Amino acid sequence: MSKSRLGHSVFMPLVLSLFWMAPDAAAAESVTPAAPANSHARGYGSGWECDYGYRESAGACAATALPANAYLVDFGYGRGWQCDRGYREMGEACVAVKLPPNAHTSDSNYGRSGWECDRGYRNAQASCTLVAIPANAYAMETAFGRGWECNRGFRVAGEACAAVIIPTNGYLARDGVSWGCERGFQRNGQACSQMIIPEHAYLDSSGESWKCDRGYKRAGASCALLNVPVNAHLANSGEEWECNRPYRRQQDKCIAL
Repeated sequence: MSKSRLGHSVFMPLVLSLFWMAPDAAAAESVTPAAPANSHARGYGSGWECDYGYRESAGACAATALPANAYLVDFGYGRGWQCDRGYREMGEACVAVKLPPNAHTSDSNYGRSGWECDRGYRNAQASCTLVAIPANAYAMETAFGRGWECNRGFRVAGEACAAVIIPTNGYLARDGVSWGCERGFQRNGQACSQMIIPEHAYLDSSGESWKCDRGYKRAGASCALLNVPVNAHLANSGEEWECNRPYRRQQDKCIAL
């Protein structure tokens, strides 16, 4: 047998064997790893996730080590548990919260203390001290600021509450710390002065200003009669005029097109 015929006879079986092996190798690579124990298929997408009470660790689902006075939480982060109310995390355990006088347990993790001061007290170096509330004020349920607010009709003045001084013909505003003037009066410094409404005018809907009657136009502190030229009419505003059709305005008159 010649060398060329011999080489051909050896080469062809080798190619055929590689051809038949390739699909098997691809199939082996496409096999999805089996889900571990204590897991289930994801509700969306592909893959798996650990059952409630288990955490993923090195491709497996390990039971969450739950310390005493704790409960499981289904979060995708953290230890997988939280301490019961009245306890706080310390390392891998839950220790009882030590309440100072005038305090109560809290679900808040702020400061990791597990407690908050009662209303009328504030946190001061791991204790609750009484908030000094001035006259005409009330305690606020907050850990920030003064710890109190003034009653309606009073405003903060240093560490006290001073009465809001309302002038004659004035009223306490909705915010409770400022004032406004009654309808028909306007603010003039710290007083409410009666508005002077000129002839052919009326008090507007706000009660803080006035408008001229229809057919009159404001001119300083009075209302002047509006001069409507021939072939014109009052505009909807009542303070201007417009030319009738088919006339057009030219200065103070209406001319034919």
